[in-house]
Amino acid sequence: MRDRRLLALIAVAIAIVLFGLYSLVAGADAGDAGDGVGAAERSRPGPARTRVMELSPVPDSEPAPSAVFTPAPATSPAPAPPTPAPAASAPPTPAPVPPEGPGPVAARYFDAWRAGDLTAMAGLVADPPPDFAERHRRFSAELRVTSVSLTPGAASGGGDTAEVPFSGAREVAGLGRWEFSSVLRLARRDGSWKVLWSPETLHPALAGGGTLRRRETPVPRPATLTREGLPFPRDSRAGDHYTGLDGTAVDVELVEEPSGRVLLAARAPEVPGTRTTISRAVQAAAARALDGVGQPAAIVAVDVPTGQVRAVADTLGAKGAFAGLYPPGSTFKAVTAAALLRTGLTPDSPVPCPGGYTLPNGRHFDNDGGADHGTVSLATAFALSCNTTFAQQAHERLRGGGLRAEAADRFGFREKPGASTCRIRDAVTADDLGADAIGQHSVLASPLCMAEVAAAVASGTWRPAITTEQPPADAPAPVPLDEGVAAGLRAMMDAAVTRGTAARAGLPPGTAGKTGTAEVTGVPSHAWFIGYRGDLAFAVLVRNGGSGAAVAAPVAARFLQAL
Repeated sequence: MRDRRLLALIAVAIAIVLFGLYSLVAGADAGDAGDGVGAAERSRPGPARTRVMELSPVPDSEPAPSAVFTPAPATSPAPAPPTPAPAASAPPTPAPVPPEGPGPVAARYFDAWRAGDLTAMAGLVADPPPDFAERHRRFSAELRVTSVSLTPGAASGGGDTAEVPFSGAREVAGLGRWEFSSVLRLARRDGSWKVLWSPETLHPALAGGGTLRRRETPVPRPATLTREGLPFPRDSRAGDHYTGLDGTAVDVELVEEPSGRVLLAARAPEVPGTRTTISRAVQAAAARALDGVGQPAAIVAVDVPTGQVRAVADTLGAKGAFAGLYPPGSTFKAVTAAALLRTGLTPDSPVPCPGGYTLPNGRHFDNDGGADHGTVSLATAFALSCNTTFAQQAHERLRGGGLRAEAADRFGFREKPGASTCRIRDAVTADDLGADAIGQHSVLASPLCMAEVAAAVASGTWRPAITTEQPPADAPAPVPLDEGVAAGLRAMMDAAVTRGTAARAGLPPGTAGKTGTAEVTGVPSHAWFIGYRGDLAFAVLVRNGGSGAAVAAPVAARFLQAL
C-alpha cells in the first residue's frame, strides 16, 4: 500500500514540474505575441497571477492515474496584425510600337479598294466625307464598272507628307478595259499616316469639280434598209409593209465633263440589212405629207420606168395601201377615158356635160354641185370631172364589156399575182356600167393599184408594181398602151391640174393627175388623187376624208413639194 502511495506522489511531482515548464513557455509566448496589454504594465510590480491545478483523488485500490490538468482561464492574447501580402509586381511596360509608314498604309488602302471594302478604306482616310462610300458606289454604278485592278508604285516624300503613284484598270460593261493613272496622297495625322482622299483619287478627271458620265446613244441598226442602204426615215409609216425598221444598237462613250472629251468609246457593229426598193427621200416626203391628216390615209409612189415601189406611207391599217379595196371614184375615169379614146374619141372631141343625166330607163347621175358645163371637149369634161359625160359616153360606146376589158386587160383590174389589188365585175345593167364608168359600183382598188394606173399613163406601158429589184418570176407581163391613147390621157391629166378640179391644190409645175371623190353609203366619201411628176407616179387616199380636190390633192402637193 505504501508503495502505491509513493508512486502516486512521484507522479504528482512530475505533473507539477511539467505544468510549471508549460507556464513558463506560455508566458514567454504571450509576452512575445502581445495580448493587448502594454509592456509597461508587464514590468510594473504586483501580485503574481496564479494558475490553479485540480487533482483528482486516487482510490487506494487503483493505480495512480496519469496527471490531468486544466489550465486556468486567462486573458486571450490579441490576434497578431496580418502580415501584409507582398505587392503584385506591375506588368512590364511594352516597348513602344513605331507607327506604320506611308507605304504600308497605302498598301492596306489599295488592298481594301481591290476587295471593295469601303469601310476599311474610310478607316484609313483622314476626315473622310460623309458620303465617301456612296461616292464610290455611285461612280461604279453610273459608269457600270464591273471590276478594278490597281498597281501602286513606290512611296515618295518627306516629313509629314507622302505620295504613292499608281496605275489602274477598270472593266466597264459594254466598253471593256479602261486604264487610268492617279496619285494617292498621304499625311501624318496625330502620329499616324492617313490617306488624304479627294475625288481625283477615283480618277484624275474628277479634279476641280469635273465629272464623268456614261453616254449611250441609240443608233439605227434596222434589218430592212432603203435602196441606198440607209435606215428608213423616222416615223416612216411603212411598218405594216416592211419589218425590222426600228432595229437599233447602242454606241457607248465615257465622257469627261465639262470638256466633253471622250475617254473611251465603243461603237455598235455594223450589221448588213436587206435593201428594198424604197427611196429614203421619197419615203420621208410621203410620211411627212400625212402629218396632221386626221383620217386614215395612204400615199404610195412607184418608179415609172420600172414599177418599183419608192414609198409607202400607210395609216389605213392591215396593209391597206397595197391590199385594201376602196371605190376609186373619179380617178377611175383615166381608165374609162382610155377605153373611150380607143373607140375613136380624142381629147378634143366635143361631148355634153349637163348638170344631170338619166340613162334610158335607168339611173340618174349628177355632177358635183349639179354644175352644168354644156358641151365641152373630152379633155375638159375629164378635167372638170363630169360624171354625166362619162356615164353617157360609157352607155353609148362601151356596152358589151368594153370598159371591163380595158380595165382588166390593160390596167391590171383582174385577179393576178403581185403586190396590188383591184377588180371590176361584168356590168349586168346600164346602171351598173354607168356607175362603173365613174369608179363606183363594182370597181374597187388599192392605192397601189391606182398608182400603177398613173404610172401607165406616164410611161405608156402598164407594169405591175414590185417591191424587189427585179420582177418576180410569176409577175404579170407589162402591157403597152396605144401611143395615141397614152398621149391623150397625158393631155387630159395635165388639164385636170392646170385648169380642172386640182388647179387650186398647190401642186408643183409638171404635175399631171386626177381627183376623185368616191361615195360610200352612210359615211363620208373617200378622197383620192392620183398623178405623176417626172419619173414618179403616186396615189393618195384619205379614207372618209371627203372631197378629193379639197383634201387628197393638197396632201399630194405637200408630198411633191418635199421631194
